[in-house]
Amino acid sequence: MLRLESVSAAYGAIRALSDVSLKVDAGQFVAIVGPNGAGKTTLFKAISGQVIPTAGRIVFDGHDLLTLPAKDRAHLGIAHIPEGRQVFSNLTVLENLEMGATTAQGRAEWNGNLESCFSLFPVLAERRSQLAGTLSGGEQQMLAIGRGLASSPRLLMLDEPSMGLAPIVVDMIFERIHDIHRDRKLTILLVEQRVVEALELCDWAYVLDVGRCVAEGPPAQLMKDERIKQAYLGLP
Repeated sequence: MLRLESVSAAYGAIRALSDVSLKVDAGQFVAIVGPNGAGKTTLFKAISGQVIPTAGRIVFDGHDLLTLPAKDRAHLGIAHIPEGRQVFSNLTVLENLEMGATTAQGRAEWNGNLESCFSLFPVLAERRSQLAGTLSGGEQQMLAIGRGLASSPRLLMLDEPSMGLAPIVVDMIFERIHDIHRDRKLTILLVEQRVVEALELCDWAYVLDVGRCVAEGPPAQLMKDERIKQAYLGLP
C-alpha cells in the first residue's frame, strides 16, 4: 500500500532523513520507533506533504505522492494525526469532526463515521457542543483520532498519541487504537516513544536513528536483539 524508496529530507543544512526505505502492506500495523531526533516525525510529514524530500520516492497505492500537493493526499485515503494533537481550539467537538470529513469518502460516510467515533469515544458524544480547547489532553487526543477517522482513511498515521498524557489515559488510547485495527482492518502507521507499548501493538517495526533506518523486523525479534534493545529501544 505504502512504499518509501531511499527517501532523504533536510531542514536547510540539517539532514533529517537519509536514504530511508520502508513499506506498509494493506491491513498491516507498523510502528516506527527510535530516540528523539531520529527523524520519525519528519518521515510522517514527508508522507503527508508537509516536508518535501530532497531525494527518493513515496508511493501510495500506485500514486507517486511527490507529484501531489498535500491537500490531495487526504483524498487518496491518508489521515495524519499530528504530534501534539492540534485540534481546532475555537471550534466545538462536532465541528472538529466535521473538519475531518472533507474528503469525498468522508462526506459520503459521515453519519456512519460519526456514530462509530462516538462509540469509540463516548465522552466526545457527551461533549459534542463543547469547545475543543476546553477538553483535557486525553480528550483532545481522542478528538484528533476521531477527526482522522472522519475522513474514511485507508491509512491512519498516528504521531506520538501518548505525548503528555497520564499513563491510565495512554492505556485507554492504545486500547482504542488496537480496536480500530482489529475491528476495521485499517492500515496503521504509528510513531511512538513508548517503545514497549508500540511493539506490543504492531505486526512489524522499523527503528530509526539519526535519520537512518538501522533495523526492522517483527517486534518479538527486535525485542530479543540485545544491541537494538540497549542502543535504540531504551530497554534494559
